[in-house]
Amino acid sequence: MIVAHHTKRAEIATTPEDANLNNSFSDWLLLQLRRAYYDARKHGKRKTHDEQDFEINEDENLKRLCDDIVNHKYCPSRGTVHIIYKPVMREIFAAPFRDRIVHHLIYNLVYDWWDSQFIYDSYSCREEKGTLLGIRRLDHHIRSVSGNYAEEVYIYKLDIQGFFMSIPREKLLKMALAGLQKQYKDHLDSPVYKMLVILWQQIIMDDPVYGVKIVGKKSDWVKLPPEKSLFNQPPGIGIVIGNLTSQLLSNIFLNTLDRFIKYQLGYKHYGRYVDDFYIVVTRDQFPQLKNDIQAIDGFLSGLGVKLHPRKRKVYSSSQGVPFLGVVVHKGYILPGERVRKNLRQACKDVEMGTKGITTLVSYLGHVKHYDHFKMVSDAFEKVAWSYRY
Repeated sequence: MIVAHHTKRAEIATTPEDANLNNSFSDWLLLQLRRAYYDARKHGKRKTHDEQDFEINEDENLKRLCDDIVNHKYCPSRGTVHIIYKPVMREIFAAPFRDRIVHHLIYNLVYDWWDSQFIYDSYSCREEKGTLLGIRRLDHHIRSVSGNYAEEVYIYKLDIQGFFMSIPREKLLKMALAGLQKQYKDHLDSPVYKMLVILWQQIIMDDPVYGVKIVGKKSDWVKLPPEKSLFNQPPGIGIVIGNLTSQLLSNIFLNTLDRFIKYQLGYKHYGRYVDDFYIVVTRDQFPQLKNDIQAIDGFLSGLGVKLHPRKRKVYSSSQGVPFLGVVVHKGYILPGERVRKNLRQACKDVEMGTKGITTLVSYLGHVKHYDHFKMVSDAFEKVAWSYRY
């Protein structure tokens, strides 16, 4: 999963007036592309062949990319696709490095405006947010509604079925362009606005399956459920997982859902991470929430997506609530079974010498935020016992 970052945006001119301070729009754009290029290098994989090829003649390549955008000749290149198995099996499309620069360019120019439109309890791929805040906010909402666990409350957890694979691109484009029009409402004739309109159209409406290069074997897809692959979607449906723009676009798409649940239905104690969301209510509010689930499902149907029929779970505050890889209990938070299993495997790999210590250190750094002492002790103890006999 890509993490939102803002390392250089404070230095970037994002308004048409700023662009006009330069000698020309092309000069301004070339500067933004160079900064986007450094962002893409910093946050991407530096050893890909297309990145190395781009770096050999970076000045010439950036100038060519700039000219293509200015002359409306830019279009996304063909990428690659492969299957990953951890943390779950999924299909990953990888954009060429040249396109990742464009993704960073768009992100740098529109993210701050969009971030100001999102609700606080939207956690995924946002600065100073993420899984840790999402977990702490769930605990906060449960405590707020229950009077610090004095009364039992209910947590309704919901999930959107095949989210990225089922997003209608036309509707997504309309949302992105509507936001862009509001962001640049006083500068609709500016070259910056017009450029972003075209780039959003190119990025969102591109068919990633067309001409894609499969890395691995076609048999790798056999065990992947059909609804989790873009190869099985109708034309115009689905966006790739993994692109920087995809993470932003997922929040843009579901921002309407966030506002519907919080402001139209009136549920204050709500939070969402990508397409995984929860609502916390009192015992008296629970019957109404069960009715409102139909309204939520209907709202999502209007967007072209739907709730997962097997992932509609109700938990009470007394039993512990699983969310984002942990289980939130009264007074403590425990890592979930997947994290426990991965930690045990990392310990075993280090003991056997099959892998270095980096992965183990990463897991230890992750679980330190939760009540982890017994879990870590058990993991090391099981490895020790396996070598004792």
